[in-house]
Amino acid sequence: MVKASGGQARIDTDLRRPAIDGGTPVRDQSRFLVFGQPDIGQPEIDAVTEVLRSRWIGTGPHCQAFEAEFAAYLGPRIGGAVAVNSATAALHLSLLALDIGPGDEVISTAMTFCATINVICHVGATPVLCDCDIATQCILPEQIEAKITPRTKAIIVVHMCGRPCEMEAIMAIADRRGIPVIEDCAHAIETRIGDRPVGTYGTYACYSFYATKNMTTAEGGMVVAQDAERLTRIRTLSLHGQSADAWKRYSNAGFKRYDVVEPGWKYNLTDIAAAMGRAQLPMVESRLTRRREIAEQYDAALAELPLVLPPVAAPDTRLAYHLYTVQVDEARAGISRNDLLVAMRAENIGVGVHYEAIHTLGYYQNLLGLRPEDLPNAAWIGEHTLSMPLSTVMSDDDVDDAITAIRGIIGWYAEPFRAGH
Repeated sequence: MVKASGGQARIDTDLRRPAIDGGTPVRDQSRFLVFGQPDIGQPEIDAVTEVLRSRWIGTGPHCQAFEAEFAAYLGPRIGGAVAVNSATAALHLSLLALDIGPGDEVISTAMTFCATINVICHVGATPVLCDCDIATQCILPEQIEAKITPRTKAIIVVHMCGRPCEMEAIMAIADRRGIPVIEDCAHAIETRIGDRPVGTYGTYACYSFYATKNMTTAEGGMVVAQDAERLTRIRTLSLHGQSADAWKRYSNAGFKRYDVVEPGWKYNLTDIAAAMGRAQLPMVESRLTRRREIAEQYDAALAELPLVLPPVAAPDTRLAYHLYTVQVDEARAGISRNDLLVAMRAENIGVGVHYEAIHTLGYYQNLLGLRPEDLPNAAWIGEHTLSMPLSTVMSDDDVDDAITAIRGIIGWYAEPFRAGH
């Protein structure tokens, strides 16, 4: 870097006119860099083709095998798993299995996708929101403690962006007060604290295999528990409340009558999706290495920009590198987060927002009567955070294009350059 007038650090980058300001885009529109592209290769295609040819495409042997293999990946602390059609379904079923309903309160974070909080409303309970750490975006344990009341029946924590929450502190609070914890691990399949996977701390943990996640079944999810008995009701509720699933009723194991023990939901996963997940699971670790490499390239290339980059991993933790987020302060960057989103897309680079703070969304503002300043860290993140493209199908050239685009935009609009435009 060289020093600009007034002692400010000037960005050592090629000054280029951004596409939004009449320049030439970094990429042609036909090569738009899709945000969060799924990594799908021949093994996944072959696995799905095999299921299609078998003509057993609903819930069946591949789902059963996927559950066992996923539980084994998480290690011996996990007693079992139930495959479902989304992480939302997994969270909903976890609350139902804990008998949470009207009159109860569930503590969670204001910095998460709305699905985490929606399921609390679906069971008739009241969400109680905590703020998050401004750097890690994970829930603040001290706020959990402060917001527990006699009506608190569960705590949902979210391992944001693949970064672990402070689980030792959270579990100490929960265990002392006798409150079950549900871990939202939608971003965190590979995340570890020491050698312990997240998802092995709470009563239940819920995973997402949505199209943009580190491993995908297109749509899908998983509920895991340390105590396998805690999954019995979840399995029943996941398919209409029936006492036997379709595979057991129609497979060559022979006819079996079923009962409906309580009204359930249509939340089961298909064998098509499970076969795809089984093909993806063995590649999770090697793909994590590539995700880390891309994050490190961003760290190096963006370090001199007037942006707040993700913090380094806390000691003795492993990140899943699900998202790479930067915080954009217009006063320093010369452009707002929202305008930077538009400018990046004009360069044909896909970017995202993860997430708008829950308490700033219309429904929850009205329901909970909260103002943005009541949970200021989450509100700031929701207004200022941008997620860069991050996928294992990205080539080094793709990463370079994303870097060139954001460096060029910030270089054009940041204060040290305006006088020269």
